[in-house]
Amino acid sequence: MSSTERTDILVVGSGFGGAIAAYHLAAGGASVTVLERGPWLESADFEQDYKLGSSYTRAFDFVVGDGMSVLGGNCVGGGSVVYFAAMPRAPRFVFDRHGSIGRRMWPAAISRDTLDPWYDRVAEAMPVTRQDWNDVTYAGGLWAAACHHAGRTANPLPVAIDGDKCVNCNWMMAGCRFDAKRSLLFNYLPAALAHGAEIRPLHEVQYLSRTDDGGFRAHYTLIDEEDYRVHGESGTIDAKLVVLAAGAGATPVILQRSEAALGSMPRAVGRYFSGNGERLNTAVLDEDKVAEVLGLTRPDGTAYEANHIGRGPTAASWDRLDGSLPEFSRYSLEQLYFPPGLGTILAQTAGADGPVWFGPEKRKMLERWRSWLTIFTMSEDDNEGVFGPPPATGNAHRISQQMLGRGSLRYVPTENTLRGWASSDAEVKEILEKDGLATVLPWTNDVVGAYTVHPLASCRIGDDPATSALDDRHELRGHPGIFVTDGSAVPGALTVNPAMTIAALAERAVPGIVRAARERGVKVAYGAPAPDGSTAGRRGVLPVVSAR
Repeated sequence: MSSTERTDILVVGSGFGGAIAAYHLAAGGASVTVLERGPWLESADFEQDYKLGSSYTRAFDFVVGDGMSVLGGNCVGGGSVVYFAAMPRAPRFVFDRHGSIGRRMWPAAISRDTLDPWYDRVAEAMPVTRQDWNDVTYAGGLWAAACHHAGRTANPLPVAIDGDKCVNCNWMMAGCRFDAKRSLLFNYLPAALAHGAEIRPLHEVQYLSRTDDGGFRAHYTLIDEEDYRVHGESGTIDAKLVVLAAGAGATPVILQRSEAALGSMPRAVGRYFSGNGERLNTAVLDEDKVAEVLGLTRPDGTAYEANHIGRGPTAASWDRLDGSLPEFSRYSLEQLYFPPGLGTILAQTAGADGPVWFGPEKRKMLERWRSWLTIFTMSEDDNEGVFGPPPATGNAHRISQQMLGRGSLRYVPTENTLRGWASSDAEVKEILEKDGLATVLPWTNDVVGAYTVHPLASCRIGDDPATSALDDRHELRGHPGIFVTDGSAVPGALTVNPAMTIAALAERAVPGIVRAARERGVKVAYGAPAPDGSTAGRRGVLPVVSAR
């Protein structure tokens, strides 16, 4: 492609940060173009298998770094298509965290109180519902019963799921073919399209440069729909303003590669990466003890054997989400379904002679996979991750036809992070091994290092220019007109699933983006309702910016 196209506002990425911005800006009258690296998958495309070329490998981006591997979404709708739809709000203490910088990480303008109205908007738009115990799956119920037996508490999770459509197939990670999961494909994105936004899949943005009129030029390449290592034609598109929302593993890489054209980037670009303090433990349950100790049975007469039935996380223990506890000792423990494919590789085995992740002991463990229960820790890490020099294209050196890449992220956990992981491991073990209920085995870091499905903070907001890439309006320091609204803007680990907070921050950022666009001559207003036309979720937010 030789000619350069034009749009008012370019959005890079179509996950929570990109879809929310695209909807509001298009509804406000701007011409909006969304470039998405991954394919556009719909309900009929979501396959329930792990074959190469299925929706599972097409919709994910798994990047192995040095000490940290990142699993993210790679499709229109981003992480919302492959997430488990758990949507809790971050605890109040999160916004007062200091981490290792010795001062509050979050901007002074943002607290739980100031963010709650934006949380309300997301809850209305998705919508997010509160589950009760009748909605909780076998695995969630077992986790809650084990917590109760050990003197802990558990809670049903708020989720973005239509319970009437859900069939408990437990294939949420590969997309939902029953339209039960309320991904962005059913709210913000179709609403953006209805207001004239254009969404282009398989367009990978490589870098940004400036135009003579003070705007920006995005340089992209087309990705082959079958083999992501193959790049087709290249092109450019000019915009008066850019919203970067490519994810915490890709947004900093785009900005690093753009430095040659745009000039020096803030020091915090590509630093302070957080894996949301995530850690996994696998429990192999003793079916007899499940019946004897917990008194649980299923209709078919078994005590449990239900790892494969359900819909991801439905119950969590929040006992350690206590603001009076010291930092790095607070975490949530959430029941989670992880497919046996990945569990096969990462689950340790008891009594292994040599490596803990393969061998005859692992084979015996796999024979009992229906009796597994995975517990997911989300704790407070120390923002240890740093991105090295960017690859020539994309966010990683693509290794396989789809999904797998090798990235430049380096992550060496500090004593603070390790202490939090050890504390959560010990508590999971105490709960699930009480009275012989199970054998608990942490997942190994020997294969791919630590791992996260919720990457955060690689271009974070903040008040201190030395430790934050963005100001509290999400604008890139030193580069007015570039905004970042994805998980990379979140300052640090949240101790809970981050989708709700990423979305709320994106909602909060939009009025400032509208103002900046208007200053650049874009005729755009702010004030659109929720995607379905609702307005009940509005209270105490910024005033409407009207068109002139």
